[in-house]
Amino acid sequence: MKEMERLLGIMKDIRQNCPWDAKQTHDSLKRYLLEEAYETIEVIDQKNMDSLKSELGDILLQIVFHSEIASENNSFTFKDVVNAISDKMVERHPHVFQENGKVTAEEVQENWEKNKHKKEKRESILSGIPIYLPALLKAQRLQDKASSIGFDWDEINDVIKKLEEEVSEFKVAVKENNSLNIEKEFGDILFTLVNISRFTNVISEDALHKTNTKFIKRFNFIEKQFNNNPEKMSAASMKELDTLWEKSKDFD
Repeated sequence: MKEMERLLGIMKDIRQNCPWDAKQTHDSLKRYLLEEAYETIEVIDQKNMDSLKSELGDILLQIVFHSEIASENNSFTFKDVVNAISDKMVERHPHVFQENGKVTAEEVQENWEKNKHKKEKRESILSGIPIYLPALLKAQRLQDKASSIGFDWDEINDVIKKLEEEVSEFKVAVKENNSLNIEKEFGDILFTLVNISRFTNVISEDALHKTNTKFIKRFNFIEKQFNNNPEKMSAASMKELDTLWEKSKDFD
């Protein structure tokens, strides 16, 4: 593609002629890759296709940037990156490129994890999850991987019972004012809630993100009723604030 060749050429030029770009390394670019990923998620939530096109381009730029640095160090090239992911897609989709026969989406996911574990010779089925992955997302990936080899609850009611058990243990820890146990039991509750989200096909990270967004919108509504004056808002009674909170729900 001539468009891709143009981008690769531009990257070579700026690496040679721009002092800022020339001094960048894999390590210095890490935060930009992370920022671009989060910005892309944000515009996906906004369903803004023009912005999505732009953000996907920014992510592509990061891939090209890292590939150019690697090429300069004789590690690998952008072409190597493309060939590697193409080979991986073919290998991980034998039902498309090799075998004849229908499989379900669930079977595809299970086979993906098994093939990944076998190919990369990992010591544990749980290996390969990024260290810096957000905790809720990481919990869901851990549970998905464990489930791929049959380590899972039979049905959602079993998980709900487990949640009730964890809440009871949390209450005991709170009553005893044991800070270590409070943190431990609270973590167990969160982990179990993530399990429930899996059984209901909910992405826990997305669900909490949407709730955060809803809270911000409602709280901003209350702030506007006090002309965004923190002192006036602080002087209001909890009853007044709660009434406004209920009113804010009309604008969800």
